[in-house]
Amino acid sequence: MRSHLLNDTTAEQYRRSVTDGVERVAAKLAATDRPFTGISVDALSPRIDEIDLDQPLHDTTAVLDELEDVYLRDAIYFHHPRYLAHLNCPVVIPAVLGEAVLSAVNSSLDTWDQSAGGTLIERKLIDWTTERIGLGPAADGVFTSGGTQSNLQALLLAREEAKSNDLAELRIFASEVSHFSVKKSAKLLGLGPDAVVSIPVDHDKRMQTVALARELERCAKDGLVPMAVVATAGSTDFGSIDPLPEIAELCEQFGTWMHVDAAYGCGLLASLKHRDRINGIERADSVTVDYHKSFFQPVSSSAVLVRDAATLRHATYHAEYLNPRRMVEERIPNQVDKSLQTTRRFDALKLWMTLRTMGADGIGQLFDEVCELARDGWRLLAADPRFDVVVEPSLSTLVFRYIPAAVTDPAEIDRANLYARKALFASGDAIVAGTKVGGRHYLKFTLLNPETQASDIAAVLDLIAGHAEQYLGESLDRAS
Repeated sequence: MRSHLLNDTTAEQYRRSVTDGVERVAAKLAATDRPFTGISVDALSPRIDEIDLDQPLHDTTAVLDELEDVYLRDAIYFHHPRYLAHLNCPVVIPAVLGEAVLSAVNSSLDTWDQSAGGTLIERKLIDWTTERIGLGPAADGVFTSGGTQSNLQALLLAREEAKSNDLAELRIFASEVSHFSVKKSAKLLGLGPDAVVSIPVDHDKRMQTVALARELERCAKDGLVPMAVVATAGSTDFGSIDPLPEIAELCEQFGTWMHVDAAYGCGLLASLKHRDRINGIERADSVTVDYHKSFFQPVSSSAVLVRDAATLRHATYHAEYLNPRRMVEERIPNQVDKSLQTTRRFDALKLWMTLRTMGADGIGQLFDEVCELARDGWRLLAADPRFDVVVEPSLSTLVFRYIPAAVTDPAEIDRANLYARKALFASGDAIVAGTKVGGRHYLKFTLLNPETQASDIAAVLDLIAGHAEQYLGESLDRAS
């Protein structure tokens, strides 16, 4: 069994095995003509259920053959131009190369004596990002597993900085379209069920600062503690960006921690055209960024950034076997001193490889392209009487609903849209997401692929209309 360990004696076997795997994936990518095969859970489950994990195949070629059957054939491929569903981006080749390197070397980014140069590369990228945001010379941060963890850590720091002895007094203010992880974080942090105060949004799905001011004043009047305001720079459903400068003013006025969830909108940090859309982010106390959303990185590649590096002490614990206190005095950089995680992948390498190959402008150009594509899609929807589009895009998301001319029952229209999404997914021709607006079912395009064209959007809209009309026709037949 030692023959399977990666070391100096198995380097050639490693090269052959990885090359075989890469060639298979490359062939699959080249031949993929739709984002999904449409296979059902009931059809795929038996294939995996019948595999006996206690009976290995003893051969990587056989394992790859099996993997083709249980995974590669029916995987959902985000690189296809008609994958339009969630915040999943196609990935750039330099980042995938970085993934291969970091997996093989297998550095753990918790301590210097497990990562050395990896620690310094991650720190350099944190500095680069905080400079792009404009957080100032005392800023710092750490890579995380994703936006949910980043939001949790930011709110942990905010809770500790609030210095309240009664967790029941603490309040977090976030818009009604903020990410669900805000409420999840509040629960994990031991806050009460009323801790998260939902602030209404305007027509463009941006937090209403007048309402925020009113709630902050009420909080102070009731003797409660405004722990944090979470501003969103790219909401998951709409891509909407809250008015960051006005929110920053209110946070300063009320002495409240300002966190910006820019998990989606962080692509604007590299934008050549639209950076001004997140003006005010530089005034935040903490910021969430997901490079694996709008920097075209493989999952996972994310970070939480803070204006004041000293606040990261709230996540610091020392263990004699890992990061004893003396290491701080010896100026040995241990990233575990900043992180909620201990063992942690060298995910920063992917972004490093990307920047060193493409540059920030290359990333920004790709993100600008999808933002422009969303504008084209919005114009198509606005001009098409078959659809109702909710809001003009701030980033690259479109939320819309098929409206049949002959049907007025909102519940029946809901069912037609739900059916259209499900039927489209089952066909494998395209994948779109869904959400609710005003209690009604809507569909959603999340455009993160620069290879997607306006013609793809138009074609998918026709497919949606066709499936919806099929449902409505069958519904009428059943009724008669």
